[in-house]
Amino acid sequence: MRIAIIAVGKVKQAGLRAELDDYVGRLKRFATTTEVELKDAPEKELIPRFEKAIPTRTKVIALEVGGRMMDSHALARFVADLERDPGSAAFLIGGAYGLPPEVSKRADVQLSLSPMTLPHRLARLFLAEQLYRAYTILRNEPYSH
Repeated sequence: MRIAIIAVGKVKQAGLRAELDDYVGRLKRFATTTEVELKDAPEKELIPRFEKAIPTRTKVIALEVGGRMMDSHALARFVADLERDPGSAAFLIGGAYGLPPEVSKRADVQLSLSPMTLPHRLARLFLAEQLYRAYTILRNEPYSH
């Protein structure tokens, strides 16, 4: 499985960066995981940046407040489905103003991490942790209670 986390902006806070690196590192036990940080820009400039960053033949998942809600076990089943077909996923996280609507509409799935609006830096950490949790659920590892 290949996972790409494609997000607008950089995580500059040392503590938050360390936590994110920890979970991305844990994820790499289960899947080839990459992070792509896109420079923030007006919508018309962000659209081609997202298009260029999204790998070919991948399921595209846009993180949106109004997207599909899942608990951790449902996310684990979703990840299991992704492993079978197509074996690659790109999770898209917008900046301060969210994802450009054109990018979100083209995604295969709109996923909500919470009905609350999360800062994009925290959304990245939350996503990485939940993806790691999904794999531990799938592998019956003790991390997930």
